[in-house]
Amino acid sequence: MKLLRNPIRLVPSLFLLAIGIGTLLLSLPVATADGTRAPILTALFTATSAVAVTGLVVVDTGTYWSPFGQVAILLMFQIGGLGIMTAATLFGLIAGRGFGLHDRMATQVERGRLETGDALSVLKLVFGITVVVEGIVALILALRLAVSYDMTLGSALWHGVFHSVSAFNNAGFSTHSDSVMGYQSDPLILVPIMLAVILTALGFPVMQDLRDKRFEWRRWSLHSKVTVSGTAILLAIGFAAILAMEWGNAATLGPMDVGTKVLNAAFHSVMPRTAGFNSVDVGGFHDQTLMVTYLLMFIGGGSAGTAGGIKVTTFVVLFAIVLSEVLGRRDAGLFDRRFGHEVERQALTVTAMAGGIIFAAATYISSVTNLALPEILFECISAFATVGLSTGITADLPPGAQIVIVLLMFVGRVGTITVATALAIGRNPRPYRFPKENLIVG
Repeated sequence: MKLLRNPIRLVPSLFLLAIGIGTLLLSLPVATADGTRAPILTALFTATSAVAVTGLVVVDTGTYWSPFGQVAILLMFQIGGLGIMTAATLFGLIAGRGFGLHDRMATQVERGRLETGDALSVLKLVFGITVVVEGIVALILALRLAVSYDMTLGSALWHGVFHSVSAFNNAGFSTHSDSVMGYQSDPLILVPIMLAVILTALGFPVMQDLRDKRFEWRRWSLHSKVTVSGTAILLAIGFAAILAMEWGNAATLGPMDVGTKVLNAAFHSVMPRTAGFNSVDVGGFHDQTLMVTYLLMFIGGGSAGTAGGIKVTTFVVLFAIVLSEVLGRRDAGLFDRRFGHEVERQALTVTAMAGGIIFAAATYISSVTNLALPEILFECISAFATVGLSTGITADLPPGAQIVIVLLMFVGRVGTITVATALAIGRNPRPYRFPKENLIVG
């Protein structure tokens, strides 16, 4: 079958298949707590959110879905997360053979190119990290819930496993109706979730460098250096901005003591990296805090991981291009390395496509609802970047708007470049080039 021989078309097709199977499972009467069939749009929305590891929901996960439905959702975001990491890694192997922009996949790893023979090592690392991190975080959460929150061992273990898997895969699903707001003063719950999110949001190439080269910074690939430094800067900026802007907000950090304010500001600087948990009411954020969150969500996390957004490396490449132009430098680059022109073009392409898709979606939703534009824009960016944070409007969206959110989650997870190349595959490049002529810009 021709489709199966083409990975650029195969991966989106497999995601669609997974969403279809998930929708069917959640449409079964056994999947809901009251034994009735869930509306098809509710099942589709939830399945897409789970497979795309987003976390936006139109019904409460802990009360609407039965144990069968919750297990199905957990399996969907576990498969979605593992599939994304594996597919991104394999895409990196193929991209290393020198494909052009229109033949490349969504995730690009600007690092020492992996050879095909490393595929087995790649998969072992992915599965190994998954088992270890999810197991450790689940154990910590389960013990804390059993000891300090009067849960039975079985209940604590289930909630611990669910939140651990959700955090590792940056899914943002919670079995609690208020996400993790009930634990906003408990670092033994919030910190393990944060660490799991940060680790997997860095992406596989960074994990591999950490495994092979430890903390020898000079030996790290350019990709790892850019991802780690960019992530650290964005986390610091997000933390400082949220802490300062929400310090006195009675709806968020205002009533907390200093230590709890710091903890929750740190938590919410991490979650826009595409994790989607919330320990305070996002709908209560000031407008300026929402704007900072727009940026953090749009950028997202590292490439070849479970994070969404345009990716940290894409943002850093764009920043370096602007800096090089301002300083009059011939090449853009960092850490004594220059970026290739194909990398710069891909960064521009991904960002332009992402911005255009979000603009179109927000324009449509604003035309069919009376919701405030900041809330609509927040929802669209969150869906496209597979974050899962919401100001609380998801369930109030009309069916047409919910379908648009479903499409945003799918396109955001599969990747703008992958979707574009999947549609354009088979086109032959021109065997000639037109004469060059400059034009006035700006």
